[in-house]
Amino acid sequence: MKIAFIGGGNMAAALIAGLAGKLTPGANIHVVDPNTASLDRLRAQYGVTTAASADAAVSQADVIVLAVKPQIMKEVAAQLLPLLPAGGKALLLSIAAGIRAADLSRWLGGYAAIVRTMPNTPALIGQGITGMVAAAGVSAAQRDSADAIMKAVGGTVWLDDEALIDPVTAVSGSGPAYVFYFIEAMQQAALEMGLNAEQGKQLALATFTGAAQLAAQSDEPVSVLRERVTSKGGTTYAALTSMEESGVKQAIITAMKAAAARGKQLGDELGQA
Repeated sequence: MKIAFIGGGNMAAALIAGLAGKLTPGANIHVVDPNTASLDRLRAQYGVTTAASADAAVSQADVIVLAVKPQIMKEVAAQLLPLLPAGGKALLLSIAAGIRAADLSRWLGGYAAIVRTMPNTPALIGQGITGMVAAAGVSAAQRDSADAIMKAVGGTVWLDDEALIDPVTAVSGSGPAYVFYFIEAMQQAALEMGLNAEQGKQLALATFTGAAQLAAQSDEPVSVLRERVTSKGGTTYAALTSMEESGVKQAIITAMKAAAARGKQLGDELGQA
């Protein structure tokens, strides 16, 4: 499989790390980015080929991964248009937030072989999760290729409706920030109760990691796991009662709905171009 990356930033680098020498040789991966330092690093680490701007090598790719900022996607599409092979031979795999497949297709003269994805930052350590949706012009083989590429950095969840990408963004795309926010609060509480910074960090991180792994490996709902830790009248009960009285759960739900709404709004704004 020949893969071209338009953009060589952190997410692209994470994907290349998972792909090079595994799914395909590094020499089969071509990276386009104006940042020469990024290109030099990727070339040295993974043996990829590179270019400062979209070139003929892009037109030879089986999959073109669009890993650029949403705000410049229309400009990038204009540069790609003359390089795209006819008949949807190349799959376009977009990891750009907010750019809808229909708008990308419009900017590319009606190109139909597009898979839109929403990965998250744990992909940087191979522990990501990616929501994915295929446009109607994507073949079964191209869908399999897209799945294999994103599985190089974690799990995949396929969607039947592109509108669900906004909830995916709210749950998992933005989700790592919620986790970090909660860990920050645990560490601050640890400090305020007399533990030092290193002790608070170690306890909070190990607790979050362990609890997440327990939930992942258990067949039982997380609500049951929570109840097992919560003895009525005990310390956990006191903490959870306080959270409920403060409306913590509803605040989280409301916040995630706000993230999804902002995702839809961004799609509307970016698609107007």
